Amino acid sequence: MHEYTSTARVWGLTCPGLPEEVSRARRWTRDILRGSPLAEDAELIVSELSANAVLHTASGKESGSFHLAVAVSSQVIALSVTDDGGTETAPTTEHPGGEAAHGRGLGIVGFIAHRVVVHDSLGGHTVTAELFVEAPPGEPPC
Repeated sequence: MHEYTSTARVWGLTCPGLPEEVSRARRWTRDILRGSPLAEDAELIVSELSANAVLHTASGKESGSFHLAVAVSSQVIALSVTDDGGTETAPTTEHPGGEAAHGRGLGIVGFIAHRVVVHDSLGGHTVTAELFVEAPPGEPPC
């Protein structure tokens, strides 16, 4: 393979931090992954991560935004959402009570994805969920 050739394709989208932009991010992801058996899982992950950015960070404030990246290779689909920060703690999985209206999003993402990574990113956080196209030995496919 040529040293400048990559088998991964990467797309990026920056959205205003408005609730209606979550559906835009979901449609954009669906269009990129059209025909993939992991498209519905990816859509749900993007929906949850984008909603978390809008609801729980400065991304949802006036003039806020969130950035979505989708990377696709023959081995993995990586979905990353970067927020504008504004919280002192990194996103974590919560265990809300049965009557709670919020708090399940990252848990859902963790259940669907093969791996979830949270890291600091320019004053905010980036949450990346990976879906393996073929599950590693010993793990069931999505």
